[in-house]
This record gives sequence, structure tokens and C-alpha cells, in this order.
Amino acid sequence: MGKRPLIRRRGKGGKQFRAVSVGKIAPARYPNFKLEEHHSGYVVDIVHERGRDAPLSKIRFDDGTYSYVPALQGVAVGEKIELGVGATATLRNILPLDAIPDGTLICNIERNAGDGGKLIKAAGASAIVFAHGPEGVTIKFPSGKFLTINPKCRAMIGTVAGAGRMEKPFLKAGAKAKYMRAHGRLYPIVRGIAQAAVYHPHGGGRHQHIGRQSSVGRNTPPGRKVGNISPRKTGRGRLKERK
Repeated sequence: MGKRPLIRRRGKGGKQFRAVSVGKIAPARYPNFKLEEHHSGYVVDIVHERGRDAPLSKIRFDDGTYSYVPALQGVAVGEKIELGVGATATLRNILPLDAIPDGTLICNIERNAGDGGKLIKAAGASAIVFAHGPEGVTIKFPSGKFLTINPKCRAMIGTVAGAGRMEKPFLKAGAKAKYMRAHGRLYPIVRGIAQAAVYHPHGGGRHQHIGRQSSVGRNTPPGRKVGNISPRKTGRGRLKERK
């Protein structure tokens, strides 16, 4: 009897598949101020957190509390940041969506009012305030998707720093392994067709090919749930859409 395939070993949740907990500083979110309040603060430091590509800005607010938020492009230590109702709609400030003009680049957007920021927090990412309407504020994401959000939700004006992090290649496998380990990903991963038949459903045979359709259903048993899981469209039809 062969060993369990990779997808089943990951599902068990062993130590080798978990993200590391050391090197973490604090959750990157807005402070727990009331939505109708207005506060100001200063950037006291720019730090790096393990497993996060974007740097973090450490902000000291006027009530003495500290908060960590994703650092923006062009931010520097000592700069002033305003938060809440009445803040100026300029770079680096944090405002409700209804106070941000259309066409503005924003990041660290709250999905629900007061949650501290859940959307657009990756390095180099930004969304666009597309329109204001009676149902809420429509946001255009980098993927092209549109989403209408509560106008009381807050967002930071600007683009997250750290763009171009993937332009520099990993010159050594050890550097890639440490990067993947910090992000909680398994590395390296052996292709299923390169394994023996007892180790993977795609393995075996004289040549490296799957030998069957690679699409599987959503309710496929764990031992067979490998390949394209419940795909919307594959093959030639998908290639035509790309062109």
C-alpha cells in the first residue's frame, strides 16, 4: 500500500504544512476607534514582518496607542496621518469611502465597517473608487472585479509599498525554501505524473502523462481529489477566451 497523496497529508494539518508563528509583530489593522471619531498620528517606524511581503508602518496616535498598517509607497518616518471623519482626502490618510472622491487609488479597505481593513493589503496593490451611489460605494479591484461596499467602511489613500518583489529571481533553492516556509507553503512539490502509481493517482506508466481527464468533481473522495477541481472551463474553449 502506498503513502497518502500530498492533498491528504496537507488536509491533516501537520507541522510541516502550517505557517510559522514566530517573527509576527501584530495584526495589520486600523485601531479600534469609533467610526465618527477623528484622530491623527505620526509614523514612528517602518518594519518588516515575517511572511508578509509588504512593509508595515508603526503609527502612534494622539491618544498614545500604537497601530500597524500596511506601509504606502512614499511614506517616511515622521509623516502625519489623519484617520476618521473630517480627515483630508490626501495621500496616506484614512477616510470613510463616502468621503473619498471617484478615481482615487485606495488600499487596506474594510469589508465591514469597523473590521480594521481586510481587502487590498498585498505589496504593490491598490483599488480604485469607481462610483458613489445610493446602494454604497463601488470599488474596482486589480482583478477587474467590482464590489459595492458600505460607505462607512474606511480605506487608506495610496498604493501599498513593496511592488516588484517578484521581479528579482530566487538564485538558490535554499532562498526559495525559506521564503515558502515563512509563508506556510510546502516546497519543493513533486509533480504527480513524476511519481509512482502507488503514490499518486496521476503516477505510473512508461511516460509522464496523466492518462485520463484531469478534471474532478467537488465531492470527489480525498484520495482522488487531485488535478483541476470542479473547473468552470478548461481546454480549447478557455484558450480561445484568452486570445
